[in-house]
Amino acid sequence: MGNVLIVDAANVVGSVPDGWWRDRRGAAERLRDRLAARDEGEEIVLVVEGAARGVGSVPGVRVEAAPGSGDDLIVELAAARVHDGCSVVVVTADRELRERVRAHGARCVGPRAVRPVG
Repeated sequence: MGNVLIVDAANVVGSVPDGWWRDRRGAAERLRDRLAARDEGEEIVLVVEGAARGVGSVPGVRVEAAPGSGDDLIVELAAARVHDGCSVVVVTADRELRERVRAHGARCVGPRAVRPVG
């Protein structure tokens, strides 16, 4: 049991036009490091796909590389953790993904919840 934050890396990184497309892996690493700095007593899972698949885990953030669709992996992870009795929050702006994880009992928040302020 506990609180679990599952982050859709591609969606969150893509929500800010800061040149992330030139270095998708680097952008995912920066997001991972921002998440690692959170101190909210939650399990954090960052789901990466495509060019960001090589991003590794760090203390405080487990990185899961999707072998195919990142959305499918997020749904799988959210469903499993809800089934385990955890409170699950998925960070994404993707409407279809939001509907899919809500069907399993997860809550959703938008990318602003984990983006830097300013």
